[in-house]
Amino acid sequence: MTHEDLFPLSIGFLGAGQMATALGAAWAKAGLLDAARSRAADPYPETRAKFQSATGIEAVASNAAVAAQCDVLVVAVKPHNVSAVAVEIKPALEPRHFVISIAAGVTLNTLAAEFGTARLARVMPNTPCLVGASASGYATRNPQPDNTDTALVGKLFGAVGQAFHLPENLLDAVTGLSGSGPAYVYMFIEALADGGVKSGLPRPVAQALAAQTVLGAAKMVLETGLHPGALKDAVASPGGTTIAGIHELERSAFRAAAIGAVEAAARRAGELGKKE
Repeated sequence: MTHEDLFPLSIGFLGAGQMATALGAAWAKAGLLDAARSRAADPYPETRAKFQSATGIEAVASNAAVAAQCDVLVVAVKPHNVSAVAVEIKPALEPRHFVISIAAGVTLNTLAAEFGTARLARVMPNTPCLVGASASGYATRNPQPDNTDTALVGKLFGAVGQAFHLPENLLDAVTGLSGSGPAYVYMFIEALADGGVKSGLPRPVAQALAAQTVLGAAKMVLETGLHPGALKDAVASPGGTTIAGIHELERSAFRAAAIGAVEAAARRAGELGKKE
């Protein structure tokens, strides 16, 4: 049996917030889950209602009920709530269950101890998952010699963007780069827009131009395969406007600040994991 033979899946979401909702809606649309056999659990009625409306998947209050119903369980709660979820569902876990955690910083070793199962994956997606443009890294603990679970995770998270199978010790770096990175990019977009406003543009126009510029530049990197430095050089004409702007960014240590931000976030992710 290949991993393709497993679809559509019965997937249970333990936590029904924004990330779970985005994943559920995307996987249902892609035909990767069976909405009739899938479930979500969340303690808040309003959150359950939003999830059910967006995905067509029934949402209930009991994590244990979801575990009893579904084969693949997505742990979509805050890191400090993982232990409580594990206590609730552990008695219902069987060999058929595959646990996928998107809780930041919670290691595979911790997950194994909490849930008492060997079929585990740890995934670090990011918030652009909400618009089908996630950048994810994932690691698995897979006792199956055919790596079916690993392929399954790649298929699921590849359906909402790009997903990279990595050694677990690199997932903190993924957290620092793509997990936290959208916030850095939002700050850059805001700053570009502020620069446009300072130069006389109306705020809505400046913000739209800034966001579209970042989107277009990202597409150029992904679709041409060229190094960002080469693409930058192609825009920077001798003695022109762009090289003058680049000079100002370099004077302010723009690249060093971006590198430092990724390092700081990655370091913090490692600290959070060690606190468990």
